[in-house]
Amino acid sequence: LTALPVYNEVKYVEQVLQEVRRYSQDILVVDDGSQDGTSELLAQQPDLERITHDTNLGYGAALRSAFEFAMGRRYDGIITIDCDGQHEPQRIPEFITAGQTGPIVSGSRYMQQFSGDSRPPSERRRINELVTAELNRRLGLHLTDAFCGFKAYRVEALRELHLTENGYAMPLELWVQAACRGIVIEER
Repeated sequence: LTALPVYNEVKYVEQVLQEVRRYSQDILVVDDGSQDGTSELLAQQPDLERITHDTNLGYGAALRSAFEFAMGRRYDGIITIDCDGQHEPQRIPEFITAGQTGPIVSGSRYMQQFSGDSRPPSERRRINELVTAELNRRLGLHLTDAFCGFKAYRVEALRELHLTENGYAMPLELWVQAACRGIVIEER
């Protein structure tokens, strides 16, 4: 399953979905209370599953809805990809392959520069670097990008986690729980 959490992404969602469809047949979009026309556009998409939050509950809540969907539908794995156009859907097959053996495979915007990549704003990158370094120090991880939304998860690994954070801090909660449970994390 490939899942996309969306909130007010009318500018990007159609183009991103077009690319995702090239690499994934099973697509879930979690519309987290969009009010910009995203919901109406998604309603016209017959070839995907959709969960709609009536109000904006947060990025973590959208991802948790996707995880619950994957577990309830008995998928083996789930790929998450943000819908703002910063991730490369053509890398989905690589994440699927890596996710067949690794419990969590996390993308990184900093490990390797690809042609056509735009550089993230320096302030955002600096904050990410500081938080990632602290997570690595405290949890014994070796991440370069703690906040990348492009990930592959084995559903069996998700069943070991008890995520409750609704907002953008959910990845921090995920890393702490994964590290405490000894869940192997690979970064690409």
